[in-house]
Amino acid sequence: MSPDAALAVGVLELGLALQASQRKQLLTYIDLLAKWNKLYNLTAIRDPHEMLSHHVLDSLSIVPHVSGRRFLDVGSGAGLPGVPVAIAQPECEVTLLDSSQKKTAFLQHVAIELELGNTTMCATRVESWHPNQRFDTIASRAFSELAEFVHRSQHLLAEHGVLAAMKGAYPHAEIERLPEGFRIRAVKRLAVPGVAGERHLVLVERATS
Repeated sequence: MSPDAALAVGVLELGLALQASQRKQLLTYIDLLAKWNKLYNLTAIRDPHEMLSHHVLDSLSIVPHVSGRRFLDVGSGAGLPGVPVAIAQPECEVTLLDSSQKKTAFLQHVAIELELGNTTMCATRVESWHPNQRFDTIASRAFSELAEFVHRSQHLLAEHGVLAAMKGAYPHAEIERLPEGFRIRAVKRLAVPGVAGERHLVLVERATS
């Protein structure tokens, strides 16, 4: 099966509707990631086929749970989940935040190559960043433990926004350590094509929402 066919099948299994042009952007993103990874070690996954399932489809699995127009990817790294979300939801304003200048340089290159006019890059630590506008959805994929993610990102969350933490197995212990003033909105079990392990999305909101 060709990469485009595998991507098309995976997208269909996720219940998403992407144009051929969007699938082309995602495949180009994988090519760029594989190329830059040889020099900058952006991800431990080296095989482009595995990048498709474990990075791109994994990131796309959260798209049905993204709310609002302003999306922040905290600790974006190689652009996961932010780049796939930006491609799948061009109406969203997506900010990719990472403290690494090296990774931010890669993200800048990706945005130019893929003509992602809806993305902004920010090279700083999340707790020290204070933009003019807050975000409707703040996501993290491999950033930190749940309590730390909430603690360091909460000042960036819009009034009725949601913090979306991507996890593997159901994080019972992490949920028990959720900071005061926040509650679980939902925990969604994600079925990611080509990924055998458990995947969950923990959605956190302010207790006063």
